Amino acid sequence: MDEQIRILCVDDEENVLKSLKRIFLDTDYEIIAATSGDEGLEILKKTTPIQIVISDYRMPKMNGVDFLKEVYKHWPDTVRIVLSGYADTAAIVEAINVGHIYKFIPKPWNDAELMVAISNAIDRYFIKLKNTQLTKELELKNIELREINNNLERLVAERTADLVLQNRILTSSQNILDSLPVAVIGIDPEGQIVQCNKLGGELFDGGDGNIMGTDIRDSLPEEINVLIGNITEKGPLTVHILINGSDIRIKGVHMKYSSGQEGTILIFDEVEVKV
Repeated sequence: MDEQIRILCVDDEENVLKSLKRIFLDTDYEIIAATSGDEGLEILKKTTPIQIVISDYRMPKMNGVDFLKEVYKHWPDTVRIVLSGYADTAAIVEAINVGHIYKFIPKPWNDAELMVAISNAIDRYFIKLKNTQLTKELELKNIELREINNNLERLVAERTADLVLQNRILTSSQNILDSLPVAVIGIDPEGQIVQCNKLGGELFDGGDGNIMGTDIRDSLPEEINVLIGNITEKGPLTVHILINGSDIRIKGVHMKYSSGQEGTILIFDEVEVKV
């Protein structure tokens, strides 16, 4: 609690104001006195913050309820206390409902009880102030979370659109490969078959096309595996190999791009035997 505690005492009787000042002589509180509601409002306008306002109920021109109503309107965080020498139940209810007072203390007051009431009022002020700060921080956090959520939704939508587009491209690419009159197989640097069209599946797996994702040593003949190694070392090659009783011309090339994409492409074309 680093704030200077200021207590505004409003009463049209100077003796009452002197008595209130005397009660707080041994405290660090700054006691400000006003002899009317109008004067009290002017002080509130010029002095910030004033945590506690103690006001007499019966005052000329502006009574305590009207004064505290204005205090509540313009400085709602200030804790409001009413002093009155009149044990008027209606006045107490009016002060509570209209002036939103924290406590009603009758005159003459007990000094010890008044000090306790002031101490509790100060605690109330800072608890409310802390709650207000926490509420603002929570609102800011909620705004940040909504922004993060909106960004995530946007990113998910963009990623979903990208995936849909990629899937369409991959589907189109596969359809194009399947439409070719030659078998095509793509192998990554680790020797895994990552691309195979329909004719490639028919050529090496009886038409099931299940060699995708398999190792070349499990799915391709040894002589083709040797060819793949030669293509990687020497560059593009064209050879003829007998596969399933047919003379197959194989064209192979090793590709390597700056993007990091690398692998070997093989094209298998059955050669017609002229009689």
